[in-house]
Amino acid sequence: MKKTIKTIALAGAMSALLATGGMARTLIVNSDQVDPAPKAAFAELLSRFQAENPDIDVRWNEFEKEGYKTAIRGWLASSPPDIAFWYAGERMKFFVDRGLFADVSDIWEANNMYENFASVVPAMSVDGKQYGVPFSYYQWGIYYNKDVFDRYGLSEPSTWDEFMALNATLKENGVAPITIGTRFLWTAAGWFDYLNMRVNGLDYHIDLMDGKIAYTDDGVRETFKYWGELVNNGYFIENHAAYSWQEAQPFLFNGQAAMYLMGNFLTPNFPDDVNFGFFQFPQIKPEIGMYEDAPLDTIHMPTGAKNQAEARLFLEFVAREDNQAFLNQQLNQLPPHSGAATNDDVFLQAGARMLAAADGTAQFYDRDTLPEMASVGMQGFQEFMVNPDRLEAILTRLERTRARIYRD
Repeated sequence: MKKTIKTIALAGAMSALLATGGMARTLIVNSDQVDPAPKAAFAELLSRFQAENPDIDVRWNEFEKEGYKTAIRGWLASSPPDIAFWYAGERMKFFVDRGLFADVSDIWEANNMYENFASVVPAMSVDGKQYGVPFSYYQWGIYYNKDVFDRYGLSEPSTWDEFMALNATLKENGVAPITIGTRFLWTAAGWFDYLNMRVNGLDYHIDLMDGKIAYTDDGVRETFKYWGELVNNGYFIENHAAYSWQEAQPFLFNGQAAMYLMGNFLTPNFPDDVNFGFFQFPQIKPEIGMYEDAPLDTIHMPTGAKNQAEARLFLEFVAREDNQAFLNQQLNQLPPHSGAATNDDVFLQAGARMLAAADGTAQFYDRDTLPEMASVGMQGFQEFMVNPDRLEAILTRLERTRARIYRD
């Protein structure tokens, strides 16, 4: 894995310390924020932090995202930084249960975070204690090419029947209804999450994520029944397993496909000469609440951090209303702090309204369940989308994995 290391330091800070005879303090941060927008946002945030804390020398280590996910287990145990970027929910709990993330409930108490971050307290908690600070979250939903919809007189669907009729019209006119790239498996997991929550509800979904429900359960089979309607009717682009999520974007942009189930991080890539819209994943059963995926990005202090006082300062700094607003304005995402201002971006505002009205939220499949189960599960989802006739073998394999991991 290739790693790039850089130290961001406030110009003149060290010379000022030398002039006063002081000694620099250190803060070591491991980050996976390497895409252009988050990288630039955090570079500016670090400048602000060091302006307020000129005696702290920040060593900012950057890792490519997929490599970071693999490497973090090793260095949390062997050579932990003072701050680590990660995710809420089960992803966080995995390290909490192994004693690798520190309890920072005192920071939440001292900074009125239980009130300011009320909506995300459950996602940041294990056994009533908090183990990090959230800095951003975003909605998932269906983004669509308005020009294609207008060409065929189509409107946003709100029910499954309307959605299926829309797909049929698009296919009849030579347009692939839905683009997706499943070479990286998490994109298929988005479809499983939404279908399972719309069919079975959030409590069922979380129990499945927690290993309490078998993958061969009738509820899971019903979820795949609806998914199979899309697959068997050919409503996804062909050869999607050959594309990354980015490589699947042009089909939406150029009108070869009409829709994309994705997170709001898709929107900065929209070309200026095409009109796009957004709608909530359609309702399948009226008696089931409208639940949403709203992944929460977080920072944590590892238990073995050498510079814990500095790490706590940084956690408090990121939790501040002004910094929450700044970061998310740059990221074009939603601030978890309830008082922080939100961008006036049309997609972000639509997402904020949708999440405010949601009956509940999940993190995302590979953030809500254990890593090994997530890996096997997502492989099965992609396999189903390519070969739906293998469903029974896939569910048997997923159930065998669940039973072994959770010792049923």
